[in-house]
Amino acid sequence: MTWVTGFMVYVVVWWLVWFAVLPLRIEIPDQVPIGQATSAPSNPRLLWKAGLTTAIAALLWGLIYWMIAYDPLGIDLMGSR
Repeated sequence: MTWVTGFMVYVVVWWLVWFAVLPLRIEIPDQVPIGQATSAPSNPRLLWKAGLTTAIAALLWGLIYWMIAYDPLGIDLMGSR
């Protein structure tokens, strides 16, 4: 896997994990200010979620890299060379 391919795989994994992490720890306020959506969270914790996403994506990327580099299942993920 080249560094460009590795980076693109990480970006795709990061976005998939981001959409899975976004709904975590959502708190909807009881009193909604006028003009605000009733479903808007009071504190979305986006920085915390971005950090969690980065950590999970790094672990998943490492697993993907290991699967491609060492081929533990013998399925030749990168094609015959």
